[in-house]
Amino acid sequence: MPFRTAVRCLINPIRVVLRPSTSIRGYAAIAEARSVLEHELETIRTGGTWKGERIITSKQGPHINVDGSRGDILNFCANNYLGLSSHPQVVEAGIEALKKYGAGLSSVRFICGTQDIHKDLEQKLAKFHEREECILYASCFDANAGLFEVLLGPDDAVLSDELNHASIIDGIRLCRAKRFRYKHMDLNDLETQLKQSQSSRMRLVVTDGVFSMDGDVAPLKGICDLAEQYGALVFIDECHATGFMGPRGRGTDELLGVMDRVHIVNSTLGKALGGAAGGYTVGPKPLIDLLRQRSRPYLFSNSLPPPVVGCATRAVELLLASNEIAQSVGAKTMRFRNKMTEAGFTISGSAHPICPVMLGDARLASLMADDMLKLGVYVIGFSYPVVPKGKARIRVQISAAHTDQDIDRAVDAFIQTGRKHGVGSCPYPYLEIYLEVFNLTDFLLFCPYTV
Repeated sequence: MPFRTAVRCLINPIRVVLRPSTSIRGYAAIAEARSVLEHELETIRTGGTWKGERIITSKQGPHINVDGSRGDILNFCANNYLGLSSHPQVVEAGIEALKKYGAGLSSVRFICGTQDIHKDLEQKLAKFHEREECILYASCFDANAGLFEVLLGPDDAVLSDELNHASIIDGIRLCRAKRFRYKHMDLNDLETQLKQSQSSRMRLVVTDGVFSMDGDVAPLKGICDLAEQYGALVFIDECHATGFMGPRGRGTDELLGVMDRVHIVNSTLGKALGGAAGGYTVGPKPLIDLLRQRSRPYLFSNSLPPPVVGCATRAVELLLASNEIAQSVGAKTMRFRNKMTEAGFTISGSAHPICPVMLGDARLASLMADDMLKLGVYVIGFSYPVVPKGKARIRVQISAAHTDQDIDRAVDAFIQTGRKHGVGSCPYPYLEIYLEVFNLTDFLLFCPYTV
């Protein structure tokens, strides 16, 4: 064997041993990433903002079964505003669509993913909102992600309420338009931003119709007045309004008498309209046609599954036929709000089925929600980053499917839980009970914490 070959045979194994192992480096990277992630998770836990997931073992509705809890649980935190998620006719329509059209399309719309039921639902939604055309998406998050990038260019401007939904914020980030943010529902600040953006080619005022965390309604009449004065378009996200706001349930634009002054509406099929999935945009036909050509979430996402389309279509048909279901939510909402206010709780918003019980502290909101479940009432505490720090709350949502007895039971549970945690009519646990026991109930008349 030549000397050079012999030396190479001796050295090569040594090089292999000394060379850093790729797998070892990979393990080190994974360990470091795991450490970073665990630290972040622990920060969430210690901050009292951990969001657990309770497991429901029944269909969605005002009464549900929850894993780990005994008996019937009252559900007060679903977006099931009209109770249509398990409505017999809606469920049956989904079953029929499944049988006739299959489970899914395995395609995007423009290849081989458009069925006649998709076009029928789009036509019915356009009719419902009294707009020219409609385009379906997999979710309203996708509808918001797909709109602004197509509509607005670098010569345009978008003016957005500072508390708009995360999907609106993310959608605006994708577009190249100049961005202006106005203070929450502040018309004076909006006018200031409109003046500052006057050099833009096209301007779009963007707002939620109803803001999901507080249940407050955007001042659409004033927004439309300013938009017309300064030559801007108006867009609203109606996810928490479609189906039950306004005399016929058309949304906040109907409620406030500006249906013909709002130019673009995005909304969802995943809340009042059956609660399954899906979102959509309604507006001028040229805009909808352009979205079909260029909106990335539409072009690169599978078509809505036929059962979802069937359920949503039947829900829309029910609302087109009658406003009875839509109107039933209002009285039940005010029953809850009035009784909770009388019990000393602070309820944000006004006259909307989103009824935030304001608590301030994140840990308190979480603990009270857990105690409510023990009393048979399912609610969830919301805290940062879903809401601003110091604005933690339990968000209660009223459904047309709730009975007066359901609402009264929920209020009683809040009062009982509030006493335990010092919230509501009296901040000292069981003080009112003690006063009654010792026949000192007259003192309650002078207690500043009682109503």
